[in-house]
This record gives sequence, C-alpha cells and structure tokens, in this order.
Amino acid sequence: MKSKTSVAFKTRARILNQLGEQLIKSEGIALLELIKNAYDADATFCRVTMENISDKGKARIIISDDGCGMDVERIQKTWLELGTNYKESLAADKLTKRTPKFRRMRLGEKGIGRFGVHRLGHKIDMFSRTATSKMEAHLAIDWRKAEEVEMIEDVPVSLTEGAPVYFKGTETGTYIVISDLKGVWSRGAVREVARTMAALNSPFEDQGDFSADLKLEGSDEEKSWLEGVIRFEDIRERSLYHFDVTMVGGRITSFKYDFSPWKVLDRLKPRHVEWSGESDLARMVEDPTGRKIKDIDISCIGEVNFRGVIFDLDPAILKLGVQDRRGFKDYLRDNGGVRVYRDNMRVLNYGERGDDWLNLNFRRVNRPGERVSLNVIIAAVSLSRESSGDLVEKANREGFVQNEAFEKLQSAVLYSLERVEDERNIDKRAIREAYAQKTENMPIRASMAELKADVIKYVKDPIAQKRMQHCIERVEQDYEDFADAFMTSAGAGLNLIMVIHQMEKIVKNIRSMLPKKRENDDALVRQVESLAGLIRGYSILIRESERKPRDLSGIVAQSLANDEFRFEAHGIQIEEAYKSRGKSIAVCTEGHTINALLNLFDNSIWWLGYSKTHNPKIRVDLVETPQYPKSVALVVSDNGPGFLHEPVADLVKPFITFKPNGMGIGLHLTNEIMKSLGGKLEFPMPADVEVPKEYANGATIALVFPKEV
Repeated sequence: MKSKTSVAFKTRARILNQLGEQLIKSEGIALLELIKNAYDADATFCRVTMENISDKGKARIIISDDGCGMDVERIQKTWLELGTNYKESLAADKLTKRTPKFRRMRLGEKGIGRFGVHRLGHKIDMFSRTATSKMEAHLAIDWRKAEEVEMIEDVPVSLTEGAPVYFKGTETGTYIVISDLKGVWSRGAVREVARTMAALNSPFEDQGDFSADLKLEGSDEEKSWLEGVIRFEDIRERSLYHFDVTMVGGRITSFKYDFSPWKVLDRLKPRHVEWSGESDLARMVEDPTGRKIKDIDISCIGEVNFRGVIFDLDPAILKLGVQDRRGFKDYLRDNGGVRVYRDNMRVLNYGERGDDWLNLNFRRVNRPGERVSLNVIIAAVSLSRESSGDLVEKANREGFVQNEAFEKLQSAVLYSLERVEDERNIDKRAIREAYAQKTENMPIRASMAELKADVIKYVKDPIAQKRMQHCIERVEQDYEDFADAFMTSAGAGLNLIMVIHQMEKIVKNIRSMLPKKRENDDALVRQVESLAGLIRGYSILIRESERKPRDLSGIVAQSLANDEFRFEAHGIQIEEAYKSRGKSIAVCTEGHTINALLNLFDNSIWWLGYSKTHNPKIRVDLVETPQYPKSVALVVSDNGPGFLHEPVADLVKPFITFKPNGMGIGLHLTNEIMKSLGGKLEFPMPADVEVPKEYANGATIALVFPKEV
C-alpha cells in the first residue's frame, strides 16, 4: 500500500532580489513602475529626488506623491503580498475599475511594481497616510538582513503606525526612501532616467492632472548633471512635417498633414492636407496565389491616434535653420522613434533607443528615398486603456504580447505612416529642388542630365523622344534608390562601381550616336532601354522581398555559386561546413543576405591574395550557440592574415581600412544591414563558433540572424 506525504511549495527569501533583477529591466523602468503606483493612487504629482547620488555611502533616492496613501492593512495586502490580485480585482469591478478622484484606469495589475525598489537599493523606508487615518504607516525593510535567512516568511519586516512625520494636517500620500543603493550612479545614468521620465507622457497631448519630475540634491557637480539636456520642446520647431491620424475600426477617420517650412526657407510655401473617412486600412499579405490586399479591422483595440513630427537631416537644409546640429542629431538618435501610450502613460519599451517595433529602418533600406527612419521621426501612438484590453502587457514590462491584436496595431500604424510619407515626399522633393546642393559632379547624374538635353536637341520624332525621356527618368529614379540603399545597407560592394562604369559606357555610346544622321531612332531607343534594363535589374537586389524566416543554407549555397568563378580564379578552396548542419531557419531577406555574404567573401579574397597565403581557404558554417541565444550565426572564416586593426569592433565604423586605396565602407554597410534585419555583425573568437584551429589566425566574422520575427 502506497503512503502519502503531505508537501507544499516553499519560497526562499532570495526570490525577492531575483524578481527585482529579472522583472525590472533597468533603473529607469524601476522608477517608472513606482511613478505608475503614484498615478494609480490618484496623485497629482510624483517627485523623484536623488541625493548625493554619486556617493554610494550617502546616496538616497526618494519617491514622493500626494496620492490617497496606504494604511497598515493596505500595505499588508499590496506591498507584502507577492503577486497580489488587488488591483486586478478592482479593475474587474465596474464600481472600482476607475480611481475614485480622477477616474483613471489603473496601470498596475500584476502586483509586481513594488519590485522596482529591490532593483534600486537594499534598504527601504516607506511612509504613507490616508485621508481616514490620523496616523502615518511606516514600512522598513533591510534586504541585506533578508540575505541572512533562508525562507521568505523569515525576512525581517517592520510595519508600524505613528504620528505623522511627512504628511501633516490633512495631507495624504506616500514617501519612499531607498538607501544603500545597489550601484553607483553616473552622470549618464541620471540623464538617461531624466530622458525616460520626460517621455512618461505623450508630448502631443496635454499633461493632464498628473506630472512627474526629477530633482538632484547634493554637490554642485551633481546638481549640474541635468544642465544642457535638450527637451522635445527645444527642437519641435525644427521639424518640417507634422501629422495627426485617427483610426477606428477598419478606416482612417481623420487625416491631417502639414508642411511647415522654417521662415528662412522663404522659397517654399506651407501646405495643409486634411480629409476624413476616405481610406480603408489595408496591408499586403502573402497567400498561395501571391501577394494580395487584406483589410485590417482594429475594432478590438478601439480608437487609435497616431501623431508626430518628421525632421530633415540633409546637411544642406540643416545649416539653414539649425545652429547646434550635433546636439540636434544626437537628440534624434537617442529619442527618435514611435512610442506607445495608454491613457497618456508610456508603454515601454516602444520607442526606446534601439527599439524598432515597426521595422522603420528595414523599410527604409528597401525604399531609402521615400521611407522615414528612426532618427528622423518622433511620434506617439495613443490608445485607450479601457478599449484596448486585447493588447496584453508582458509581465516584464517590455511591451505587449505579440498576439493578433498587436499585429493589427502594427499594420494599421504602418499603413497610416505610408499615407503620411506619400505627402511628405511631395514636400521633400520641393525642398531638394529649392535648396539642396547641386549634384552634377556625382557619378552618372551629370551624364544623365546631359543625355536628357541631347535627346531633346537631336531627337525630332516625338514618340521616340517620349519613350527615351521616360526611360531616362526611370533610370534616374532607380539609380537614386539603389545608390541611397548602397549608402545605408550592406549592398553591392565593388559591384556598384562596376554598374556605374557600365552605365557610363552606355550613356557615352548613346550621346555619340545622337548627333549622327540616321533613318530612324530605333537603335537609339534600344540603347536607352538597355540602360534602363541594366539599372532595373540591379535595383531588384536592393528592393528585396519581405523579411521572414528562410533557410540560410540555401542562401549560402546561392552566394557561393555567385562567386564560384572568383574562388577558382584565385585558387581558393571553399570548406562548406554548413552542409552538415541541415536546414537552418532564421529571419532575413534573400537579396540582402547574399549581398552581405558577397561583401565578406570579397574581403577574404582580397586579403588572401594580398598576403599571398599558401593554400588559401574560406570556411562557411551555420552555428547555433549559447553565445547567440535564439539566433543562427552564419560564420565566415579564412586562413589569411587576420584583422590588422585593434579594436576589431572599430572596423564597422565607416572609412576605417587597411586596404591600400580602400574605402573602408564594406563592413560598415554590412553591419548596417544586419541591424536593419534585426540581427548583428559579430567578431567572435574562432573557438566560440566551432571554427577549426587552422583558421585561428585568420579573420572570423559572424552574421547573427534572429530565429523569430
């Protein structure tokens, strides 16, 4: 007969610190969680005060608000009960789902916000008072003492009531003092927190009945740390394009766009576009028969407002209206992007530095002259918390769960942005025509301008002239697109120079034919059409298909086939280690990945030849390693002289090269396209990616692709 043993879960005290570190990603998010608690408490303000923040022995962080406060019983139910459903139960009741004073939808619901204090420091003293109590509650916890006990129920906690210390008379609220901080704060870290707090509310909406501010107290040096911080208000007037789009259900219900040139741009006139209810939301999707249009319905999200400004970073334009161009660009680099707000409160990490939840940089790689990138747009997507319940926030406060509702939100915002870009491109062209620097000295552009003039001069047949003019205009546009893409992605390497050379030869040949007598213009038309075909064929590589999971092994095979004749010509042996791996599925685009590989092969071929390496080899492998979690590393190694530059990471910077007469742009461009694909370019140690010792002294580069979108 089997005996039963009564058992139960036990929780060790160290879980508190672990949760604080893992659920709360950074100090900025930790403070934001505590600020949200103040918002839920019907406070009108939350002040974060940092005292002697650079002196770890004296440093304190104080978070204070004028909210409804907590009594001893409330503290026990909310602060001392992990994973409490207190706020969740309030939200489920129609009578309590909104706060009593300001009728706010509560931001907290998972009972983890207070772990922000564990992320910041070892000691906490919290004082709080409610309107119905004459006493002030005091909670004191020393987490260093908690480390001395094993089980969570043995953690020493002091919860008392006494005469008010911080909230006198009829004052209510919460006052939290965090000391014995876990880390030393630097000027940069403090300024980063200031940046995060400044973005707590949408810059395009009224601040409303709640505000949060940061104050520094301590040495004169510490007090000066926030001086010179550029705010959105300081640069807003430097934007040229403004938009405000509202979406409901399956339609754009309101669309407003304004082009507002600076006063100094007196050759241009403002332009306003406004319409309502004239556009269905739609997106391109793949189906078995090919791409098709599919309508989007965001009824499950409620009304969505998309509002923002777009800047122009063309040097010729900036010098006309921006004095501190470096500070201006730095601000946009750090703050550019599209943020998300619910009831005018920030949802992280959307719009944080490096976050590209709409894949804006990737879109721009494919159509560089027409699409915006992260560093030229500051925008806000505003949602109602009550009607957007299908958008579920992750427990770690890093955005929404990527469910169907989130995908619809992405698609709707991108569709609206495309409509904005259509209008912006009209005004962008007007600016370039009026103010941009002349570019006749650039490759091809001067030749094309001269060719257009010669066609008008020498071709009298109106039909032939029209056909040729049409082809030339198409060539100019296609050239602009792929040339811009080449400068922002790991595109064509030396192939671009080859194409330009070929184009110049054809243009020169056409111009030599134009003045000569001829029976008809058929031969001329064919020459111009061949020019258009050349550039169009090349631009297809730039305008790659959508980013999606693909088999990297097939792409590697194609890339090796493309350069097969070069390997043979240089006597280079290819070790196809990837073939033993089978299929390796990762998120990428075929054309960009091939071009990135060709760049790496070109570097290896050059250095193997330049160093006169005996028995030159290139090894290509596909590796999944803990060093790159949830990713596939496409590793290219050679047995050449290796990298001559230290640190190696600097090689991704533009114009750094040890090639005689080299441009120093290949690895920079490869790095840029890997970032746009959601991956990265790495320089791993050979042993870390299973590269044999015979390649140890050569160059090893890894293209790291994510497994999931």
